[in-house]
Amino acid sequence: MVDVDKVIRSALKSGKVYLGSKQTINAARTGKAVALVQASNCPEAVRSEIGSYARLSKIPVYTYSGSALDLGLMCGKPFMVSAMTIRTLSDSELLRVVKESVGDEDQVKAE
Repeated sequence: MVDVDKVIRSALKSGKVYLGSKQTINAARTGKAVALVQASNCPEAVRSEIGSYARLSKIPVYTYSGSALDLGLMCGKPFMVSAMTIRTLSDSELLRVVKESVGDEDQVKAE
């Protein structure tokens, strides 16, 4: 079983994340992300926009199994987070987890 929660917690600890759908769309548009995470109940319009920019920038998108409230609580925030950007991952174990969770090893970039 892939532990995506571990990846999210590690990224939050390092401060290399953006929270929110607007910043996630911007990161997907500019290609300045290692991975994108969206909640299972992310609005369809936002999900579509993130998906199309992510495909163009070749950034993997992971759908978090919980709701936006669950993702917000995972991030330690008292509000909903429908999407987030992981900007960098330096640990090789975390890179492996992201690759397994997304399923396309060529899309994950290390910094």
